[in-house]
Amino acid sequence: MTGSTDGAGTAPEVGVADPGTGVPAPRSRREIYTVMSGLMIAMLLAMLDNTIVGTAMPTIVGELGGLEHLSWVVTAYALATAMSTPVWAKLGDLYGRKGVFMTSIVAFLAGSALSGLAQNMTELIAFRAVQGIGAGGLMVGAIAIIADLVPPRERGRYQGLMAAVMPLAFIGGPLIGGFLTDSLSWRWAFYINIPLGVLALVVIWFTMKLPVVRREARIDWKGAGLLAIAVAALTLFTSWGGSEYAWGSWQIIGLGVLAVVAGTMFVRVERRVTEPILSLELFRRPNFSAAIVLTFLTGFAMFGAVTFLPQFQQNVQGASATDSGLLLLPLMAGMLTTSVIGGQYISRTGRYRWMLVVGALLMAAGLGLLSTMDVGTGHLSASLFMVVLGVGMGLVMQTTNLVVQNSVDQRDVGAASGASTLFRTVGGSLGVSLLGVLYANGLTSTLTEQLGATQGASVAGGQLTPAMLGSLPAAVRTAYQAAVTSGVTTAFLWAALIALIAVAAAWAIREVPLRGNAPAPEPETASAS
Repeated sequence: MTGSTDGAGTAPEVGVADPGTGVPAPRSRREIYTVMSGLMIAMLLAMLDNTIVGTAMPTIVGELGGLEHLSWVVTAYALATAMSTPVWAKLGDLYGRKGVFMTSIVAFLAGSALSGLAQNMTELIAFRAVQGIGAGGLMVGAIAIIADLVPPRERGRYQGLMAAVMPLAFIGGPLIGGFLTDSLSWRWAFYINIPLGVLALVVIWFTMKLPVVRREARIDWKGAGLLAIAVAALTLFTSWGGSEYAWGSWQIIGLGVLAVVAGTMFVRVERRVTEPILSLELFRRPNFSAAIVLTFLTGFAMFGAVTFLPQFQQNVQGASATDSGLLLLPLMAGMLTTSVIGGQYISRTGRYRWMLVVGALLMAAGLGLLSTMDVGTGHLSASLFMVVLGVGMGLVMQTTNLVVQNSVDQRDVGAASGASTLFRTVGGSLGVSLLGVLYANGLTSTLTEQLGATQGASVAGGQLTPAMLGSLPAAVRTAYQAAVTSGVTTAFLWAALIALIAVAAAWAIREVPLRGNAPAPEPETASAS
């Protein structure tokens, strides 16, 4: 059998899903690894961006001004990513993943180039949104393409390897961002994406052969718009509440009402359209719903940990900004190790439920251990706590993707992957926002208790950097470090309690056999007949 490919040339159509089972046909391992190299570069672009830019932000603000809009540089990217993810996923289902995925890379690169050329903060925020739109297609596209290449039974080993991108992004991002900013210019924090993205495009163009998909259907733009409004309103509600505006202000109340109204209208629209942007029927499947809850809570825990651990490391343990990135290595090492080993185990045995339950328990335990830290906690103890959390997250993260994809038909795997990515992104955003409020409240209350209302409020609002702590009077420095510790541990304690819900979600997942056969000797070639 021959056919056209989703891309250039007239190569044979290989790896097409069996029409009866929806399981992708066998491919050689070399072919899969070659395609994965392009996918991993694309995923690295999306994950690396915020960590690189975060290091460059002080220099960016110093040159462009607009300190009051600083948070929007991150928020615009995150919102655009979350809102565009389900659209990219559905476009891939309808029109073929290769072309859609390459388009998202081009959009991301355009946003990167424009961000590097920005002349003021307003332009930078707008161009970061363009970047975010492209990034929404990178993550979900890579996950869905792997689902097209290999059956669920063998998918664990490859998704585990793709998880290796995350530690590289979290650890390498601050180092690369600092080097580029100091040696060249902050603009290279954006320009560095261009050669990487071009390399990913070249690899994907020449190596990825997927069947052309053309389904006669329209994109549910109304549903996509309502979902975007609901996600944006909810994210801003949690981000601005208690910081930019009081919780009882008309702005925050209005955002809450808007999120509820848009969400309600979205549900009504999705029940009527032929091709919904996010099919509500998927949530009738118990495994899918439980895995989505688990995905949401994993994002909540992961981004919360990565956000607040550096506060403790820099302000209490005295680490530099660069060193705090390296101090996160135990967390990432634990996550990477169990992701890779767990993926191999699933491919060999087809068993996965126990990994979800144990992973959720370890995730809650790790957060609980981090909540016990005090001013005297050393690097070794904190590292051991991070290893526990990382091992738990590594067991859960890639396995939940596998459960989500195995719970739906092959034609819906893109929409399912999009839902998983969307809920992880929203979970991370809400985690940072809600835990941030708890952190700020814990810090302020401790400073007020130890220094008094007037001086405590002055120190809390003084925008102290870790470098400034050495110049403070000893009593104030001690109080501030105790306050940071109180804020961080309060945030982790609540995160641990919320993570217990993840244990219940993992327990609710039934071990449905994974589609596809047990691993067999791979063919030398993957040609179709």
